[in-house]
Amino acid sequence: MAQHDAQMTGAEILLKALVDQGVEVIFGYPGGVVLPIYDELFKQNRLRHILVRHEQAAVHAAEGYARSTGRVGCVLVTSGPGATNTITGLTDALMDSVPLVCITGQVPTNLIGNDAFQEADITGITRPCTKHNYLVKKPDDLARTVHEAFHVAKSGRPGPVVIDLPKDVITGRGEYQSPSKLKTKYKPQVKGDLKAIEKAAEMIAAAKRPVFYVGGGVVNSGVAACQLLTQFVRMTGYPCTQTLMGLGAFPASDPLSVGMLGMHGTYEANLAMHGADLIINVGARFDDRITGRLKDFAPTAKKIHIDIDPSSVNKNVMVDLAVIGDAAHILEDLIKVWKAKQCRPHEKALKEWWATIEGWRGRNCLHYENSNKIIKPQYAIQRLYELTKYKNPYITTEVGQHQMWAAQHFKFEQPCHWMTSGGLGTMGYGLPAAMGVQVAYPNALVIDIAGESSIQMNIQEMATLCQHRLPVKVFILNNQYMGMVRQWQELIHGGRYSESHMEHHPDFVKLADAFGAVGLRATKPSEVDDVIKEMLAVDRPVIVDVRTDASENCFPMIMPGMAHNEMVLGPEENVRVEPGSDEGGMVLV
Repeated sequence: MAQHDAQMTGAEILLKALVDQGVEVIFGYPGGVVLPIYDELFKQNRLRHILVRHEQAAVHAAEGYARSTGRVGCVLVTSGPGATNTITGLTDALMDSVPLVCITGQVPTNLIGNDAFQEADITGITRPCTKHNYLVKKPDDLARTVHEAFHVAKSGRPGPVVIDLPKDVITGRGEYQSPSKLKTKYKPQVKGDLKAIEKAAEMIAAAKRPVFYVGGGVVNSGVAACQLLTQFVRMTGYPCTQTLMGLGAFPASDPLSVGMLGMHGTYEANLAMHGADLIINVGARFDDRITGRLKDFAPTAKKIHIDIDPSSVNKNVMVDLAVIGDAAHILEDLIKVWKAKQCRPHEKALKEWWATIEGWRGRNCLHYENSNKIIKPQYAIQRLYELTKYKNPYITTEVGQHQMWAAQHFKFEQPCHWMTSGGLGTMGYGLPAAMGVQVAYPNALVIDIAGESSIQMNIQEMATLCQHRLPVKVFILNNQYMGMVRQWQELIHGGRYSESHMEHHPDFVKLADAFGAVGLRATKPSEVDDVIKEMLAVDRPVIVDVRTDASENCFPMIMPGMAHNEMVLGPEENVRVEPGSDEGGMVLV
């Protein structure tokens, strides 16, 4: 590359800016407009490029990389369909607050608006599904734009940013600007208001039936935030529940954890939320899969909302106290205030609250009827967990029943080891996300827990895994159905299984072999352990086809339009628990 103080081409400026931002890996797919960038990539060895097989997969791979490392993921695609193929991934990243910078090619500036070959208004198309986007019109603006894009992507509530580069900007010449010269007006609040934090401490100490409600914002804040959360929860002795995106923020094995809450959350977590007199929301959105029927959500609870995004506060649920800022900073100050004021929980009330929760926990809501003849999906997940937990695995998932079973039965003790599509629910997410994680941690065990339908959305990335020698393990719970669709059709639509059964699937063992990977299969419970052990012994990409019970449903479940205290615990067990009641107040419905 040319020296930074001399004129450089746009392609050279871009790559130098990426290096100065600490980028090590780019996930991408070349095309006509961006070939000058790829030519510069060829000439250097500081940036590694992972050649995917589809641009959507490039974004999901960057998501997996970003979520497992806490760094900004980077994507490079060409104009037109290359750029439009990223939309699902960008929307997924926006919904789940994943920091990405996606660089898209564009036709030359003089052709924009002329319907030129492979032209798409990508800044217009991506405006609703990115945190911010840029159309760069001059090479001199390029370095500053890249530095600002990374700042925007990772600051405040993280999210995806698009930089659209016309070909004449890529090939033209301009001056490079270093990151130290960046001046930006985007400076989100990270420190919480001390008076609000003091008020929060008072409310937390005064509560008699409190619960911590922890979301992905704590994970996004970093490992330190999760450690501070764990410290504060243990100081209070209060129950702690996590969202799907918050799993791992608080250790699953801790006695204070009541598990995941929401539509497929635990009985004890949902009833604790319903019966609480104070909810301490740290980094969560009060989204519909958590709240259930909104007018009956947590009817007796005051609510504290700690979040870095002020637009998320009072958006779905009105709260009594908002503390805006980064979770790590606020939790650090909250601990200091708690100690300085010598706050103490209400011991008698807390003891009674835990006695009620333990009664709910005693129902063992994740119990299922195991079989020695057919593989139950819950059993497969449990055996996978038991045989891999000592390896500290990274888990990604596709979307569907298998995703919820993984969330219920795979226990996460630390953050950034659980990557799943929460807000958008994107089928096809898990395999490329696992690829991104494996790139970040070449020697780690990375497993994509999948369904046979969802895995086929981006199955072509098995070729990428084999090309780059990325030993991702794909663990398919194969029930021959789009399982969650079938479950809803059974429970809500009178058992009319309209287009949820795929009558023809590939032979996944042969398909693995065709890609150059290893294929394994289990058809009986007695084969599950041996197949998992064989999978772990192979230092290559593996597809494991686990044939599971096609009729099994995922419980507990809060049906659409129902409240936390109205749960389906099993095929013939619907319960309603009145506010403030113990187990004796439960009625079957």
